[in-house]
Parts: sequence; C-alpha cells; structure tokens
Amino acid sequence: MTTYTMNPLYTIFDPSQSGDRPSLAIINDLLKGGSSVIQLRVKEKPAKEFLQLAVEMRRQTSQAGCLLIVNDRVDIALACGADGVHLGQEDLPLSAARRIMGTKLIGISTHTLEQAKEAERGGADYIGFGPIFGSVTKETGYSPRGLPMLQEIRSAVRLPMVAIGGITEANVTKVWQAGADAAAMIGDLIAAKDIVEKVRRVLALTQTSSASS
Repeated sequence: MTTYTMNPLYTIFDPSQSGDRPSLAIINDLLKGGSSVIQLRVKEKPAKEFLQLAVEMRRQTSQAGCLLIVNDRVDIALACGADGVHLGQEDLPLSAARRIMGTKLIGISTHTLEQAKEAERGGADYIGFGPIFGSVTKETGYSPRGLPMLQEIRSAVRLPMVAIGGITEANVTKVWQAGADAAAMIGDLIAAKDIVEKVRRVLALTQTSSASS
C-alpha cells in the first residue's frame, strides 16, 4: 500500500462530458489551472481508444507532475503507466487488484459505512464516498448520502477520503469542512467556459476552508 497525500481537488475527466472540445485540450487546461491528480473515466470507448487517450494523458500529466488514476480498468492503468486505479464495488476485487497493481495506488468507491470499513481493512490507499449531493454525470444506484453521513464515515475510517457526487464550486467548501480530504469534481469543471480559471478559483477556496475550520 502506498502512502497517499491527497490534494483537496480530485479532478475526474470523462470524455463523454467534453462536448465538441478536444479531450487533450481540456486536460491541458485542467493542468494549467493546477490540478495535481486527474482520474480518467471512460465508459463508452473501445479498449484501444481508451488506451490511446490514457497514454496521451500520461504524457501530459507526467510533464506537469500530476498523478493519473484510471477508473475501473487495471489493464489500462498498467499499460499506460498510470499512478493507480480506482475501482467500484462491481469491479475487480481489491485483493486481486493489489496482486496485479503492486504498490501503485488503489482507490475504492464506497457508498455505505461497511463498504468504507471493508476498503480500509482490505488495504485500499484511499476511498471515494458518495454520492454526496447526487450525480448528474453517472448513475450510481444510490440516493444522496449527504454531509452528515460523510462526517460519520470520516470519524470511522482513517484512510484519505474523496467525496463525490454533485459537488460544485458553490458547495465544495461544505464538503471539505465536513471532513473530506478531497472533493471530486467533474461536470462543474469540464462545463466551465474558462476551465483554467475555474480550477484556480476552486483551489483558492481550499485556503478559505482551512482558515475557517
């Protein structure tokens, strides 16, 4: 297991959310804005296209000193040289993924207290928890968990925790103050007219959150 020092902003890029803008141009803007970890989430592309995008993202993120996490696919993560993989409850089990990934980062999506505890017992490097406010970019099958449950999870596990689901610039501070080490943002970043400035504004809010906590 790798010691993971988590940045407060956990950026997720899903090319299905990019409209007519080139994926790599969006990644470049995210990096220019200051993103230091980006998860690549691809649901609708063949494996070959997924890998091609992942390889190009690895090149960009490496040059910027940014972590690259691949969603779901251990094979793609290893093939592109990503820093880690993020797995859902229906994906490859954590124990099997660890045997394949070695010391690379493994994050686990969780939606309940027991799932969070199980991920910690199993040796995950961090957990995702949500959906906090619901999600407009992914059908999770779970109702919004809310900030009180986020606080409950924070008090029960020691792993770094990424909150996810409906998080925007308008509510991200509440998520950090409730105990999340990081907030995952997708649509609110990708849909911004000026992605570079959007990322910078969100990162600036981390200073406000720290000062008021």
